[in-house]
Amino acid sequence: MSLLSVQNLKQYFPVKGGVLQRAIASCKAVDGVSLEVGKGETLGLVGESGCGKTTLGKSIVRLLNPTEGRIIFDGQDLTHASSNALRPMRQHMQMIFQDPAESLNPRHTVREILEEPFIVQGLGNRAERTEWVMELLQKVGLGTQAADRFPFEFSGGQRQRIGIARAIALKPKLIVCDEPVSALDVSVQSQVLNLMLDLQREMGLSYLFIAHGLSVVKHMSDRVAVMYLGKIVELATAEELYRHPLHAYTKALLDAIPVPDPAKRRQRQLLSGDVPSPINPPEGCAFGHRMSHPRWKDSVGMDLKLEEITPGHWVQKCPCCVE
Repeated sequence: MSLLSVQNLKQYFPVKGGVLQRAIASCKAVDGVSLEVGKGETLGLVGESGCGKTTLGKSIVRLLNPTEGRIIFDGQDLTHASSNALRPMRQHMQMIFQDPAESLNPRHTVREILEEPFIVQGLGNRAERTEWVMELLQKVGLGTQAADRFPFEFSGGQRQRIGIARAIALKPKLIVCDEPVSALDVSVQSQVLNLMLDLQREMGLSYLFIAHGLSVVKHMSDRVAVMYLGKIVELATAEELYRHPLHAYTKALLDAIPVPDPAKRRQRQLLSGDVPSPINPPEGCAFGHRMSHPRWKDSVGMDLKLEEITPGHWVQKCPCCVE
């Protein structure tokens, strides 16, 4: 049984205009996404900036109210749950944000930041919360002396460790990681990723790992979903996706991974055109339209749903992106 099941999720935002600021269109940030995350699994979610990855993550943890679809977490339907109904579930699903400097309250000490989840959930007395905070700091590799300092006194990597400590404070089952290392120096990224892997093994965590760097996703993920303009276009195990990509967009993302050997040359598939607007997406295959593929018109009117090509390998099969 999956820990998280997302079924045909849509997240539309109204586009307002005119003197009365009425809704004149919709921005289709997430447009019919379905995916599952198993217990103890890491599902990587990749795509270009603006494709809807972060919006999907925020919708899953109900920081946004979905327009349509279903979110089933640990057997409970959270799609339209009220704030009061969501509060006890917040203990089991948390989020690590992209920029730790923005996600941590600069006026609070680390102790206050890490105590807050326990206070909101009504757990423990002051002495117990202090003990738990010290344990969290040790667990993420920060000494107990960090408790009475403020976020601005730490480096970017240390601030993200505080964000991770806050996310694991209530011993959740699922953590949505929204590009947790993209704002960090390359030398620090591997340390934070290894910390997350250690915590996953120790606590049995499940991750939805959002990133735009495919090399990072490969290191972290059991399975990978590729997202383009609000839709999942390919889904497979990490090993299968990197060895046998099927969708043209996935191949282009893999071609963009830097090669560490400067003497090594390879043929690259360069992305041309601009990403279509989610306010007015093209008919048929959005990526084929962007690339001006000669067979794009064949995809117009087709039902471009994910199809299982080989066991566990799903792709949005269309005439212009899949051979």
